Amino acid sequence: MARREPRVARLGSFPVKRLCAATVCVAIGLTACSGDPRGAAFESPALSAARDTNESTAKAYEFLQLMLDEYTSGSTPRLVQSFDGGPLKKFTDAVTYDDALFVDAAMTRGTAADVRRAKVIGNAFLYVQKYDKAGDGRLRAAYAPKPLRAPGDVVVDDNTSDVGNMAWVGQALVQLYAVTSERAYLNGALAIANWLQTSTYDARGHGGYTGGYTAAGKKIEWKSTEHNIDIYAFFTMLATESGSSAWTTHAAWAETFVASMWDADAGRFYVGTTNDGITPNKSFKPEDVNSWSYLAFENPQWARAPGWDVTNLAVDENGFGGVSFCTGDRSGVWFEGTAHLADALEYRNETGDAAQAATYLDDVRYAQANGPNGDGRGIIAASKTISDCDGDRYFPSLHVGATAWYVLAEQQANPFRLHFGLPFKR
Repeated sequence: MARREPRVARLGSFPVKRLCAATVCVAIGLTACSGDPRGAAFESPALSAARDTNESTAKAYEFLQLMLDEYTSGSTPRLVQSFDGGPLKKFTDAVTYDDALFVDAAMTRGTAADVRRAKVIGNAFLYVQKYDKAGDGRLRAAYAPKPLRAPGDVVVDDNTSDVGNMAWVGQALVQLYAVTSERAYLNGALAIANWLQTSTYDARGHGGYTGGYTAAGKKIEWKSTEHNIDIYAFFTMLATESGSSAWTTHAAWAETFVASMWDADAGRFYVGTTNDGITPNKSFKPEDVNSWSYLAFENPQWARAPGWDVTNLAVDENGFGGVSFCTGDRSGVWFEGTAHLADALEYRNETGDAAQAATYLDDVRYAQANGPNGDGRGIIAASKTISDCDGDRYFPSLHVGATAWYVLAEQQANPFRLHFGLPFKR
């Protein structure tokens, strides 16, 4: 793994990037480093960029808070609607993956208010888990964003038992436990993990875990590289916080599958297998599996993967820049992927990575200010309607998931690592 310079300094509970060698004047809002005889009128480009970045990040957090409080406020457990405005203005689902990212974003900044907000969603995860019709530890892919005051308030919008979504929820619950020491979060995470191990463990081919169950209750037979990356990170965190080495063994089972999907010639990962659980799916080439693989493993043997995305998914269209979701449609920018690719490059830190990551984050900030259907706070999912190359689409609507990934990348936080790779202390 390449050596990285210290990425984050802390002023109180706020992470801020190091921009002045001897002071933290940027963090406290001054316009020039102390001792600079030129004063504020001669603000350096670095300080100006830092101010713009800090303002942009603060606005993104404002969007997340507004989405959390759209239906009620305070400590009432509730999930957050994933999208707002644009083509998805009538789509009210709270997708569990997006809500898990909300928790990650809040815990990364880590103020007392942020932790309270994260707990609101964490408590909602525990609530819908407790009152799930199966009662076996699973959650569903999406719910109505109703305040959860009684069991009847649990309304499932997507009945799929999706492995990736559940692993992300599990990660968020472990992160909450690691900071709050509230045992309920660890118990909820363990219940999810036990369901994953019991229901999706697979011995075909190179092992790993299958995709879960469809909304109709049919077992999904294919295996996703991305899902197994998620499970690896989740089980690794769980091993640390639960003290059980069994989860390390299970994490290694997922890692073995991920390794089998590495295409050394191309320097990228296959997306997963076909329904036989063995044959790689070579035609579908998305972005996320390559950036997430580096964030989860930081394996130098797989370090080319984020670079494959940079080279093969670049988009510069109608004033917007970044990357697309997949090779099959490069007509618009996918901003969530652009943000987590920036995060992966920050971690890889090879020659040119820091500059490329900064460019991607500039691209996202431009979309925050100028994107269609924006509000100046949140991040839209895509610059225009684009395909995911697998029968679905991304739209120019404000997106909780894209906004969360943006603030994670701005703070160089890794959601696949316990405490996000930052100096949190219990």
